[in-house]
Formats: sequence, C-alpha cells, structure tokens
Amino acid sequence: MSQPNIDFMMTMTKDFLNEKIDEIAYTLDFPYELEKRYKKMHKEDDDYAELIYECLYEEGICLFDDLSDSEFKKLIRKQYNYIKQIAKEGFY
Repeated sequence: MSQPNIDFMMTMTKDFLNEKIDEIAYTLDFPYELEKRYKKMHKEDDDYAELIYECLYEEGICLFDDLSDSEFKKLIRKQYNYIKQIAKEGFY
C-alpha cells in the first residue's frame, strides 16, 4: 500500500539526520507538515501515523528547547530508528 505522507515525514527526518536539512528548518517544518498531512497519514496507516506523532513530535521535536544540538540530534536518531524497527517488525 502506498504511504506518500508517512514516507514524506520519515524522509524529512532522515534528511535532517543526514544533514540535508538544518535543525531550525526541521523543527519548524516538521510540525507544519505533520499538521497538514496528519489525517492523510491516518488513512495510510493508523499505527504508523500515531508512532510518528508520539515518537518524533511529542517525544522529539517538543523537547528541542530543552536539549543541546547534539542531544537533540541523538534523540531524533534514536526515535527514528525505533520507528523504522517497529515498522519493519510489525506493530503487533
């Protein structure tokens, strides 16, 4: 099944981790894109959409102001890898 909106959010995160997007652009653009695509993401895959929201937004980007640049990147990498692992292994 096609998941263009979920793929977009994960690619955006991967681009940040690979330094194709800077930290400021990522922390500003990710919430905007998430809000714009959230309903479509749920239609693509409920569990995956919730995982992205919780792990990358609530437990990631929302903590940006409380972390150093390196701590923030390390956290986003950890959350991204966790999501990829869950998606690969399955949600159940």
